[in-house]
Amino acid sequence: MVFFTRKIHRKLGGNFTFLILTDREDLDTQIYKTFAGCGVVDNDRDPCRASSGDHLSRLLAQHKSHIFSLIQKFNQDVNPDEGYTRRDDVIVITDEAHRTQYGTLSLNMRNALPKASYIGFTGTPLFKDDEITRRVFGDYISTYDFQRAVEDKATVPLYYDARGDKLGVAVGDLNERIAEKLEELETEDIDVKQRLEKELKRDYHIITAKKRLDQVARDSVLHYSKAWETGKAMLVCIDKVTCVRMYNRIVKYWGECIAELEADLGSVTDEQEEVSRRQIEWMRETRTAVVISEEQGEVEKFRKWKLDITPHRRLIKEGIDLPEAMRQQPQFRNMQRMALDEAFKEEMHPFRIAIVCAMWLTGFDVPSLSTLYLDKPLKAHTLMQAIARANRVNEGKNNGLIVDYCGILKYLRKALATFAGTGDAAHGGKGGETEPAKPEEELLTDLTEAIGFVRTFLSDRDGSLDKIITKTGFERNAAIRAAKEAANENDETRKRFEVMCREVFKKFKACINVKGVNSHRTEYGAINVVYKSLQQDREKADITDIIRQLHQVVDQVIEVQPDTVVEEQAPYDISKIDFDRLRKEFERSKAKRTTVQNLKQAIEKKLRRLLEQNPLRTDFQRYYEEIVAEYNREKDRVTIEKTFDALLLFNNELDEEERRAMREGLDEESLAIFDLLKKQELNSSDIKRIKAVAVGLLERLKAEKLRVDHWRDKESTRDAVRIAIKDFLWSDETGLPVDAYDEDEVHIKAEEVFVHVFRAYPTVPSPYYAAVVS
Repeated sequence: MVFFTRKIHRKLGGNFTFLILTDREDLDTQIYKTFAGCGVVDNDRDPCRASSGDHLSRLLAQHKSHIFSLIQKFNQDVNPDEGYTRRDDVIVITDEAHRTQYGTLSLNMRNALPKASYIGFTGTPLFKDDEITRRVFGDYISTYDFQRAVEDKATVPLYYDARGDKLGVAVGDLNERIAEKLEELETEDIDVKQRLEKELKRDYHIITAKKRLDQVARDSVLHYSKAWETGKAMLVCIDKVTCVRMYNRIVKYWGECIAELEADLGSVTDEQEEVSRRQIEWMRETRTAVVISEEQGEVEKFRKWKLDITPHRRLIKEGIDLPEAMRQQPQFRNMQRMALDEAFKEEMHPFRIAIVCAMWLTGFDVPSLSTLYLDKPLKAHTLMQAIARANRVNEGKNNGLIVDYCGILKYLRKALATFAGTGDAAHGGKGGETEPAKPEEELLTDLTEAIGFVRTFLSDRDGSLDKIITKTGFERNAAIRAAKEAANENDETRKRFEVMCREVFKKFKACINVKGVNSHRTEYGAINVVYKSLQQDREKADITDIIRQLHQVVDQVIEVQPDTVVEEQAPYDISKIDFDRLRKEFERSKAKRTTVQNLKQAIEKKLRRLLEQNPLRTDFQRYYEEIVAEYNREKDRVTIEKTFDALLLFNNELDEEERRAMREGLDEESLAIFDLLKKQELNSSDIKRIKAVAVGLLERLKAEKLRVDHWRDKESTRDAVRIAIKDFLWSDETGLPVDAYDEDEVHIKAEEVFVHVFRAYPTVPSPYYAAVVS
């Protein structure tokens, strides 16, 4: 980018302003430091870094040569006929051109700079079907693929080591699902961990399980300690909390590794002893640090995990100590501390292990970085960005090494094939064929048609898109509620409406550069409001919130739980609801369909959890499906009100089922085993014995057979669990009542228990019951 801007100034002269744009704070800082390091800019002497949207508009009016900003600072609607400036000598340079460049922020930017020119840079390739990026920035001007870079000796070859499979910690399809979700969430720039936990539920807890992290940490320490002369290392974790958890484990195992090497000194040859002492000294010097971006409320967030983020944050902000040997060097004289990024780039500095989740994965070059440990499922662009950290040229470095704990080989091959297969048309190479793009008029017509479908859908059901656009205050809120009512007519209409909304969003992105797109902006915004409100209903689906909507009966129907935190609103005790009053309130509601839809979703979540914990609860599922089927057949007022009553009563039955374990004197886990073992016509003594059998069998399995890593994957370990169950149930001492069960019944019950255990205990503790325990 520096070369590009300097060449334009040198060759063309003029008074060009270069707006260098990205979408992350750390990247913005890295890019600015590159320009500043080349003597091109100095923000202290001549401000050029936008601190806000208003500041950005002022800088653009001042004819600066270079301005640095995040695209997020284009956060205001701008009249394209006025803009921030109508100059035609503004050139916008976008880094990471494949991300966050197609939404309303990008449209704001193009309205603010209606006559600017645009060029995009990215370290990763555009995929063949990535029509939107090509439409925003045009086709490739120049490309430089892995193969050419290695041939030119601009980078070193990369080698790959799949150690996850060897350790039994890669989880196959699970990693693929998480990689896809990570790519989606990180593009949206939101709190990834919370959304991962919500959307992947127990999958997230498997990949961050304590035992699994222990194995990865121990192996990475062993691997890097043996490769101690090869260069620096980076470990990539799934999220910020996991980075700190891994840091604690690596520090622990690093110390144990040093102790083992010292203990072995007496049993090695003199020649080997010298090498071992140098290795021990190198390991004692080595520093490890967590490098993650800061967020609000992070101290409390980490405290909930019994972790302290403050020393890591202090190190990131204040920098790291320089060892005495470095201070004696002329270039470091009088320096006491060094910024973490500079220390990691400095080959002499003993900060050799960086633990990251997103920072430093793009635009951060460390020539001495030789080994990248991947414990974060990645794919496509993000995977390419990550592996490129290890291929920089450095003296004595022959190659970079990717150590994979997540089974990303399939995605690596796909990404490399895309990258390596992209010729350089600008330099006589085989420029790949570009998919023909639609004419602009056709794109705008497609968008108009998509919006028209939404408008017609709503108006046919007593909703109005125009009222959401034109009304304000209470009237606008009422129009949004009416639109949601229209969408929530039944399950099918809601799905259809959401599909139509997503079509609008996709077509709007494709029209960002099309003249006339601004005329559809308010319609896009109104549709987005309704769509997001529906999504929020789904995410917050909770009986308590639904009852709260019928606000007039609140004082009559709630009880405060004694241990509730003062700031939080008290939960509702559904069993204490005055159903007659609640029904009357519901009859007066103008949002009956939405209330029923939200109630259905809340019950579905509860029912799904109960079914996962106990396979014999299928009667509840059948009953629920009958209620929903009846509702979807008939949508008149009486049916809607009848469905509301049925769902509330059904929820009461689920609550009773949740409390059954307590009444039986068991927990949820042992209740599931007890239900599988019991049968009709048992006396009270037999039932008492079966409860003890359920508790004892589960305790023994969890203490022994189920603790074998990936016990479900091998026939021998599966058979061991099956035999242990059968032996326990058949034993005179521990088993089922002899007089009540014959041999065939014991075999049948043993197999039913095995099937349940196989499904519910991929690990110990079981992810199906973890939420209840916490």
